[in-house]
Amino acid sequence: MDTFTRGSMSFRVRDAGPADGTVVVLLHGFPETSRAWDAVAPRLHERGYRTLAPDLRGYSPGARPRGARHYRLDTMTGDVLALLDAARIERAHLVGHDWGGALAWQVTGSRPERLRTLTAVSTPHPAAMAWAVRHSTQAIKSLYMGFFNLPRLPEYLLRKGIQRDGLRSLGLPEPQRAAYAEALLEPGALEAALGWYRAIRTRPLPKAAPPVSVPTTYVWGRHDKYLGRAAAERTARYCDGPYELVELDADHWIPEKHPVELAGHILARIA
Repeated sequence: MDTFTRGSMSFRVRDAGPADGTVVVLLHGFPETSRAWDAVAPRLHERGYRTLAPDLRGYSPGARPRGARHYRLDTMTGDVLALLDAARIERAHLVGHDWGGALAWQVTGSRPERLRTLTAVSTPHPAAMAWAVRHSTQAIKSLYMGFFNLPRLPEYLLRKGIQRDGLRSLGLPEPQRAAYAEALLEPGALEAALGWYRAIRTRPLPKAAPPVSVPTTYVWGRHDKYLGRAAAERTARYCDGPYELVELDADHWIPEKHPVELAGHILARIA
């Protein structure tokens, strides 16, 4: 399958690997696209797994509704379920990085019966994140989110920055960096991608959340500039099922820079 739909929206999806393999859904973050998994997915295919990597809401040209309320995580849970339904998959392994990780936590907490396992990459449990914002340096690390909530200015400056250096300043490697830059310069793409941040105002980070019962691995890079140790270590409190924290000698861009290590930890969890 190349696309799937939810209502009037159409999403691109990269469907690869053995057609009869157990499905692993791969959710990207900001400013990524499904290309984030280019070096991870083939290693899963080698072990007999089929991967479904969508371009998420805001990143697929046919799924860019206007308004922050359309980018709430509880709303976008339905996008992941629509993908599973379109592929006729009852239960899948779920992997998410950055905002894709936040969405993966949301899906896991609200619809655990649709999942086999969770591998969250970089992104801690949302309640752990909320605690860390109040009790650690996480608030400082997250200041850029406040900037992204300003009207129009972030789009203007980000577009200028992308046109100038193609996201090089973020430390992203080629060839994904070029693919991300091209996608964000599509009409309406930057506004839509920033909608994920602006939706926080409509549904703040929860101070408490039901525990996650799905077997879970959390992969975190100790040099991550955006997501700190306090939330990483506290995430275990919100996982009742089998759980492992994996700390890598890595920064935020784990799928792009450490695909072999990441694929190994995903396989260890789903196997």
